[in-house]
Amino acid sequence: MTINIKDLKNKITYRANYRGTKEMDKLLGSFTKKYIDQFNEQELTLLCDLLDLDDDNLYKFNQGQNPTIQIELNKVTEMFQNYNYASE
Repeated sequence: MTINIKDLKNKITYRANYRGTKEMDKLLGSFTKKYIDQFNEQELTLLCDLLDLDDDNLYKFNQGQNPTIQIELNKVTEMFQNYNYASE
């Protein structure tokens, strides 16, 4: 089955902007908006994997705190870890 990149980007954008907590809606929404068009298909898949994680652990990971789960480091997770929403 072929992945339609436009549909995948739309799905990712929706998931990033409607998380359940306003803080993560803003953080992940702005991160996704900034980088989604730079990502290739593999990186979009990694972003989907990141979005599967819960808000609390993602927030801790981004803020340099210790999440309660192990988050696999890859290009996308490292970009998210270093992303500073306040500077946007």
